[in-house]
Amino acid sequence: MKILLVEDHPELCEWVAKSLRQAGYVVDVTDRGDHAEHHLLTGGYDGVLLDLSLPGKDGLDVLRNLRARGSRVPVLIFTARGSVDDRIKGLNLGADDYLPKPFELAELEARLKALLRRSAGQNPVIQLGELAFDTVSRLPMVRGAALSLTPRELAVLEALLTRVDRPVARDTLFEKIFSMEQDARAEAIEIYVHRLRKKLEGSGVQITTVRGLGYMIGSVGEAVT
Repeated sequence: MKILLVEDHPELCEWVAKSLRQAGYVVDVTDRGDHAEHHLLTGGYDGVLLDLSLPGKDGLDVLRNLRARGSRVPVLIFTARGSVDDRIKGLNLGADDYLPKPFELAELEARLKALLRRSAGQNPVIQLGELAFDTVSRLPMVRGAALSLTPRELAVLEALLTRVDRPVARDTLFEKIFSMEQDARAEAIEIYVHRLRKKLEGSGVQITTVRGLGYMIGSVGEAVT
C-alpha cells in the first residue's frame, strides 16, 4: 500500500518513514502543505499521515481541499496541536483519526492499520482460487500457508487484487510500488510480475498480460489473454 507522509520535522519524518517502509509500505514524503496537495492530485495513495503546522499551506486547508474534491482516502492527523478545538476541527473537516504528538510509533502504525481496515469494508479478506489475502495484515496465504513475497511483489499483488478480472495499467503498478524518491523505470514492473507469477503457480491464480492495457489477475481458466 502507498502512503503519503506529510511532516516538516526532518528527524521525525525520517523515523516514521523508515518504520513504515520496513513494514512493507511504499512511502512518499513531503514537508510542505502545498506540495502535499500536488501529490494528492496525482499519487493514488491508500492513506495519508498529515501534520497540521506546515509551510506552504496549513494541514487543515490540505484536508479541507482534499475532501472538497470528493476524495475519501483515509487521513490520520498527527500533530502537536492537540487542543480539543483543533481535534474537533480536524474531524469535522473529514479526518479519520487524530493522534497528538508525542506518540509511540507502534500506536501510529496500529491506528493506520485500523483506518485501512475500515476503508476496506467489513470483509477485508480477498479470496481468489487457493489464495486468501488479508488487506489489513497484508498477509497472502495459499491453502493456509503464508506466501513469501518481497515488499514490491506484495505491492504488485495488492494493486492487482483491487481489480480482479480487470486490467491494471503498467504505469499504475509502477506508481504503487515505487516512491518518488526511487530511481526506476516502468519496465521494472515486468520483473516483479514475472516473479509473482512463479510464486503463484499451483494456487489457482494467474496473472495475464492484456495487450495495450496492462496486467490482470484472475482464477486459472477465467482470465483473458
